[in-house]
Amino acid sequence: MKRTLVRYKTRPEKADDNQRLIEKVFEELRAKSPAGLRYLALRLADGSFVHFVTNDGGEGGSSLAELEAFRAFQGGIKERCDEPPLACGASIIGNYRMLAE
Repeated sequence: MKRTLVRYKTRPEKADDNQRLIEKVFEELRAKSPAGLRYLALRLADGSFVHFVTNDGGEGGSSLAELEAFRAFQGGIKERCDEPPLACGASIIGNYRMLAE
């Protein structure tokens, strides 16, 4: 299973726009319910956003990049950010009722 954590900080005047774009991604995820994909997005008080994505990569699995709303979110991300997105692989050390087992 592939796990990725992405963190970035938007310009203060672009944070609400960024959130609306993310909300559209979740709308499309609920509508299409892609297999093998889990996604969490957080907006922090300091204007940062954190995304956590897991993909089991199994047969019939899907990726965020296949979603129209996610492509729209990615378009212009650099212009919305003070600190650009930094993606890295992640390992779960502990999980208490937060993520599905």
